[in-house]
Amino acid sequence: MTITPDMVKDLRGTQVFDRDDEKIGKVGEVYVDNSSGEPKWVTVNTGLFGTTESFVPLDGAKQGRDGLHVAPAKKMIKDAPRSADDSGELSETGERELYDHYGLAAPTGRHGDADARRQDGRDRDQRTDRHGDQGMTLSEERLAVGKESVETGRVRLRKYVVTENQTVEVPVSHEEVRLEREPVRDGARPGSIGEDEQTVTLHAERATVDKQAHAVENVRLATETVTENQTFSEDVRKERVDVDDENGVMTDGKKRRH
Repeated sequence: MTITPDMVKDLRGTQVFDRDDEKIGKVGEVYVDNSSGEPKWVTVNTGLFGTTESFVPLDGAKQGRDGLHVAPAKKMIKDAPRSADDSGELSETGERELYDHYGLAAPTGRHGDADARRQDGRDRDQRTDRHGDQGMTLSEERLAVGKESVETGRVRLRKYVVTENQTVEVPVSHEEVRLEREPVRDGARPGSIGEDEQTVTLHAERATVDKQAHAVENVRLATETVTENQTFSEDVRKERVDVDDENGVMTDGKKRRH
């Protein structure tokens, strides 16, 4: 299907293939003829990370289900001169350079005047933002460590009775009898001769033992928080990118050859 003005709005972001059906990149901008409005050129994002824009003629290009198929080869497209200025205009001189590069017949035009313009007139900063929207988001897993309180066990305070032997010395006294004698004073009246007796009651202390309960101390259970470090080790996944072009493969900023 030949490219027509009505198809311009759908070209941006379309995958571009060269004449050998080799994938080149995606359409960045569409340049149309200043007079007729016919689509003449598209820019294709080429180079590492798609940061380079190469002009490709739409002469002989066809729109297929898989993308835009253009006539030049991939290498010729990547070597095309950078002819547009920051205003989005493609001058006659710049366009002639492109025609010469692709070996196409250049139409006549006024020298130095803009012969083709970017279809929507947006500036390069906006194009750069749009290319960023066509990129991909890289994600990675990270360990999310939290803390929770869990029951680790129970402690019970219980009292019980044990028996031990105690020995206590207690001083006790008792009465004993001794015989005391003393002479009789002169002139003392003599007693009667005969039998007689006298009784003395003796006393003694005897130790008694009793048991009494006494409070000696209070005990209770209390908790305290002890902090310690724990180490966790888990495998996490990260996304990386490979950019593959004809000059080699760049993996996360490091280039290696095929």
